[in-house]
Amino acid sequence: MENLWSPWRIRYILDKKPQGCVFCQAFAADPAQDREYLILHRGRHCGVIMNLYPYNNGHLMVIPYLHTATLEALPAEVLTEVMLLSNACLRALRRAMNPEGFNIGINMGKAAGAGIDEHVHMHIVPRWVGDTNFMTTLSSIRCIPESLQQTYDKILAVWEDADV
Repeated sequence: MENLWSPWRIRYILDKKPQGCVFCQAFAADPAQDREYLILHRGRHCGVIMNLYPYNNGHLMVIPYLHTATLEALPAEVLTEVMLLSNACLRALRRAMNPEGFNIGINMGKAAGAGIDEHVHMHIVPRWVGDTNFMTTLSSIRCIPESLQQTYDKILAVWEDADV
């Protein structure tokens, strides 16, 4: 029998769930803690952060600083920055990880699959042919082949060239 190890998930399982919005807390933290919070970029109205529990390696999120559950509540300049940063994420991920495709989207509301439904955010998930396999289909398990910190360092190294 072979083992599949996901040691970073034990923190999610055992830790006390934080009170309040994890996104607001991350962006309120000192920028010196950006690596700890997996923050890649702080813009004027939005930031880019890696997903702590990714669907795939390199899963990024563009998060408006304005705490709201819906796109309709975001001013035009925030919506614009969401899309501009989404493009920057695509460029950085192409340089850092050479994906063959992307899933990009917003899950608004629990019924739509939002894990954090009180703070709207855009997902950018790099994809490769064959990255879905029997593990996801049969066991609802995702295989993430690289640590979050290794992926963070790889993407951060090319972020400045993403033309933000």
